[in-house]
Amino acid sequence: MRSNDENMTGEGRSIRIGMLTPSSNTVLEPFTAKLMEPLFPDVSAHSTRFRVTKIALDDTANKQFSLAPILDAAELLADARCDVIAWNGTSASWLGFDTDEVLCAEIAARTGIKATTAILGFNRILEKLSVKKLGLVTPYTPDVQARIISNYKAHGIEIVSEQHSGLTDNFSFATISEQTIEDMCVRAAVAKPDAIAIVCTNARGTFVAPKLEEQLGIPVLDSVSFTLWACLDALNVPMGRLSKFGSMFSR
Repeated sequence: MRSNDENMTGEGRSIRIGMLTPSSNTVLEPFTAKLMEPLFPDVSAHSTRFRVTKIALDDTANKQFSLAPILDAAELLADARCDVIAWNGTSASWLGFDTDEVLCAEIAARTGIKATTAILGFNRILEKLSVKKLGLVTPYTPDVQARIISNYKAHGIEIVSEQHSGLTDNFSFATISEQTIEDMCVRAAVAKPDAIAIVCTNARGTFVAPKLEEQLGIPVLDSVSFTLWACLDALNVPMGRLSKFGSMFSR
């Protein structure tokens, strides 16, 4: 049996994942902790926050994702000697995937620690699954949704169905019930996409997704889950112990 001081890569200590968390998010930390239970004590997750309160396309909202506050937060995670640092938010889905690529490079340069993000991990999963037709479920407004659809179309993925709640207040996203998210996914499945994505790390889709996969017969990809997937993938950590939380962890 593996001792508490041996990790899954054989380096003699536990692996630490650092999570950069939106300040008004109340879902991702407890849901990530629940996902992590089968991996602990081999792998642990640690969070720090920076201010994000509104999701919109205006300048004020976009400035929340400027590099300076995120890099300051990343330095705090570096103090915990994390093995990877993840931006646990989905802003690149509407701001452009290159924003996350730049952020990861800056985090690595500032801290010396490899970095990943929710959306970069999600895009890798889409590629691994050969997804060309996607169902999109979010709490966002129509214009944010349209920007996400446009970004994925430019990268060869057609959003064949979409459901959104029309909200801008980031805190409010967590008030959408699991039943509502489930219903949105079921409606998105009518167009027969290759997969459905719940894009928002403050949405309660994490434990709805595996149930929906059984019901719908297609991958249902939740943002909290695919952020963790991205971190484990970056560190070459086996994910089999998480297979009950979704097919992404079995592939």
